[in-house]
Amino acid sequence: MDYRKESPEILREFLFYHETIKGHSRLTIDEYFLDLRTFFRYMKIRKGHAADNASFDDISIMDVDLEFVKSVSVADVYEYLAFLSRDRPKHGNSKHSDYGLSASSRARKIAVIRSYYKYLTVKANKLDENPVADLDSPKVRKSLPRYLSLDESVKLLDSVEGANRERDFCILTLFLNCGLRISELAGLDLTDLRADSVRILGKGDKERVVYINDACADAINDYLQVRKALAGADTKAFFLSSRRTRISTSTVHSLVKKRLLEAGLDSTKYSSHKLRHTAATLMLRNGVDVRTLQELLGHEHLNTTQIYTHVENNSLRDAAARSPLSGYKK
Repeated sequence: MDYRKESPEILREFLFYHETIKGHSRLTIDEYFLDLRTFFRYMKIRKGHAADNASFDDISIMDVDLEFVKSVSVADVYEYLAFLSRDRPKHGNSKHSDYGLSASSRARKIAVIRSYYKYLTVKANKLDENPVADLDSPKVRKSLPRYLSLDESVKLLDSVEGANRERDFCILTLFLNCGLRISELAGLDLTDLRADSVRILGKGDKERVVYINDACADAINDYLQVRKALAGADTKAFFLSSRRTRISTSTVHSLVKKRLLEAGLDSTKYSSHKLRHTAATLMLRNGVDVRTLQELLGHEHLNTTQIYTHVENNSLRDAAARSPLSGYKK
């Protein structure tokens, strides 16, 4: 997929701006493109600019221009939200997908639309007024992150045996101790390793240094002994697949699920991202302050990190214990 060839100029310049000036990753830019392509496909149908028999996924947006963009109203966007809520497949590549996107998915798509129109109004000066300035986002239900307990984390690490033991143990150890994203872990290079730290390339190509503890250092050294013996392997990547090329995020996802299942844990409830939640939760419980955790996890905004502070709040626990009825027994 190349948005430079598949998007009209009025959209392409917005994507160029976010890639070159804002420094967003290629993955993020691709998601922006896909979200806006879906939006303009629906708008073409709503405004009678698409053939009656055209398949939704075959509708071209190459003819979308400034006049078309200007014609969109808040009412149009709310109808688009209804379409996402009722008629949009949850999994576009599946023939058996349920329909209707979650509130969080719809909120993300609305955020991209708002960003696009703000760009046209404030940065590009192509719109005198922002037609979606008063657009409200769907109310998203706040849920606490799911995570492994300390005992479950130890159980997971203790269960790692068999093929790729050193590699998989190292991956799980870094997830549980450093709270890395799956893309950050898969993207690690040999040159990113230091004696007491690891250089991480995070979202938006932002670099940060994560210091490692003894458990991580031992796991890295054990895997390096195996890694060095692999002739003809990728000379740059740290973690390798069975084909001796850089491990993919899908492979990491699969091996985490496999190791969870082997440990007797519910692999449908947990994933590599839940291991990141686990690392964050366990560190907060053991005295790491939220500002330090924000830097460790690579969060741009503190409110993203603060969700972990609600997992276990000792002051709330103490308040429950102080209730005058706390000792009542029938």
